[in-house]
Amino acid sequence: MQEGIVNALIHRNYLELGSEVHIDMFDDRIEIYSPGGMVSGIPLTRDNILAIPSKRRNPVIADIFSRLKYMERRGSGFKKIIGDYEKQPNFTKDKEPVFNDSYDSFVLTIYNLNYGNVPQDVPQDVPQGYDIGLQIKQLIQKDNKITRKRIAEILGISEKTVGRKIKDMNDVHYIGRGYSGHWEIGREDND
Repeated sequence: MQEGIVNALIHRNYLELGSEVHIDMFDDRIEIYSPGGMVSGIPLTRDNILAIPSKRRNPVIADIFSRLKYMERRGSGFKKIIGDYEKQPNFTKDKEPVFNDSYDSFVLTIYNLNYGNVPQDVPQDVPQGYDIGLQIKQLIQKDNKITRKRIAEILGISEKTVGRKIKDMNDVHYIGRGYSGHWEIGREDND
């Protein structure tokens, strides 16, 4: 998604006043809208998406993003978005990113690969959408060597979210280091 937002900011038409890049979030997808169609003027199709020559509408902004390491190299945006998405769990061809362009706009649709998928490893006695902290504790009780990454995969949330939730739980502690350590659930710390 970061690549889509970066591309929307770099390639937008800043001469089109009264419009802006915006992100619309839905349960099943995210749509990133950018004013201005393809810079090359070549209509975008499913067959030519990776063959269209890259042209920068705003080279100064592109240079800034490149120096900040928010973009890799010229012309890699479509390939990176598609490639990163295909590597994700639950990816299917029907949930492939969709690129739509017209003369004056560009829309990237990124589908939520977890939408409609109920993880099978989530404890069945905890309703979906219930307290994530409780779900994390139940997963730790089931396997005290479970990784944050695996917890995130099972619950369909990011590792950062798992880390924040665990940090907020005063009774969950990681004992040891790395793979030799384990989780313990005990009494709350009184800081």
